[in-house]
Amino acid sequence: MRQTDKFPKKKTIHKVVVDRKLCIGAATCVVIAPRTFELDDEKIAIVLPKGENEDDDTLFMAAQSCPTQAILLYDEFGNKI
Repeated sequence: MRQTDKFPKKKTIHKVVVDRKLCIGAATCVVIAPRTFELDDEKIAIVLPKGENEDDDTLFMAAQSCPTQAILLYDEFGNKI
């Protein structure tokens, strides 16, 4: 067995979604990943256009920090991570 076979492959994030019905505007995602999230005029988080987003570890941390679990992450097959 190769060394890399001992560890599961890390999921790659292909899509980030904010569930606007769950978001309470705590803004922890904005603090952790300001190039990916911001609050709109209603103080609800939105995902900024792709291209300047943070790395996957930062996105995982932002999603985990959400007090209402309003940040949804999906892999390349559309499966929720």
